[in-house]
Amino acid sequence: MYTTVNEAGILNNYANEPQMYYANYPTQEEQRQYAVQGAFATLLVTTLILVALGVS
Repeated sequence: MYTTVNEAGILNNYANEPQMYYANYPTQEEQRQYAVQGAFATLLVTTLILVALGVS
């Protein structure tokens, strides 16, 4: 941990910063999986809305 001391003797602690890295563009398989998850989420939300409208 990185610590500094000012003129009054007060400590100031700094957190360790994680090492930075660049994100990689998703592969074709990951993109396909995201599309499937989006379709499933859309189906779920649509079903919930229709059930709520049907019950009311």
